[in-house]
Amino acid sequence: MAAAVTRPRLVGYARVSTEEQATDAQVDELHAAGCEVVHQEHGSGASRARPVLAKLLREISAGDVLVVVRLDRLARSVSHLLAIIEQLEAAQAHFRSLRDPIDTSTPQGMFSLQVLGAVAQLERALIAERTKAGMKAARARGRLPGNPGLRERRPEAIRTAAAARRRVYLAELIAAASNWLPLVRRLRPEHSWDDVARVLNARGQQWTPEKLRRAVRCLAQEKLAEAELIARAPRRPPEDRLMTLVASLAAADPSLSLRDIAAELERMRERAPRGGRKWAASSVKSLLDQAKRLAPSLAPQAGSAATDCARPSVKSLSK
Repeated sequence: MAAAVTRPRLVGYARVSTEEQATDAQVDELHAAGCEVVHQEHGSGASRARPVLAKLLREISAGDVLVVVRLDRLARSVSHLLAIIEQLEAAQAHFRSLRDPIDTSTPQGMFSLQVLGAVAQLERALIAERTKAGMKAARARGRLPGNPGLRERRPEAIRTAAAARRRVYLAELIAAASNWLPLVRRLRPEHSWDDVARVLNARGQQWTPEKLRRAVRCLAQEKLAEAELIARAPRRPPEDRLMTLVASLAAADPSLSLRDIAAELERMRERAPRGGRKWAASSVKSLLDQAKRLAPSLAPQAGSAATDCARPSVKSLSK
């Protein structure tokens, strides 16, 4: 008997620009196409700060297909569309537009997507060329290139430029949040921004405490991260701080052995309990045992590391 073919789960996304508009027509079309669930959002297509879409992209599963009625319901620019599809590919999910020839689960759909990518690259090159030509022409006429409103410090021009910079910054944060936000959620607000930045940097990233605090605050203001993440970290004695830090590292990645955690603490330049720079697996185990006794919730997943003292290999922590 032939095995049953498993159909991919279709997840719909419907968007309109204002609260006065209705998503009913899109929702009906998406349900008719076989979507099990349809996420609805009110927001401008030009804005990348869309909480419903961001949550959908975080939670979509491998093999799922994100479905929209038209491409402009998902993104207004080719660059934004390609950025979203990159996130879907990272989650091993696919994308389909009902009224456009885009379906990344098929060779034809992938070809159409590659054409869009080539168009986006050409568009960027043409914009850069026009900008250079405009600046050259302005200099030839004795005018300064750039925004005259900003040169004259007009308030409306400054506000417009600041809003544009914030949109770009927020879009960059959303695109990369999956690489660092889950660990921040594990460690904040129990640990200081300095500690969290050091953990991230030990894993191959580049953060300063202030840069990390600003990024999380920006996401929290847009309702894309929990407000409690930016609360003040409690003050703790040095021993208590080490205990919670080690327990949080173990909880953030249960596959780490005691030696792995010791190696990560050394990369963070964290001093051992006796003040030395070298960490022993026994010191890590002692701190994990303290965490379990004093506050079991601090180390809910640390058991695998605590019983794995003899594992010889040290996995790369920069992944």
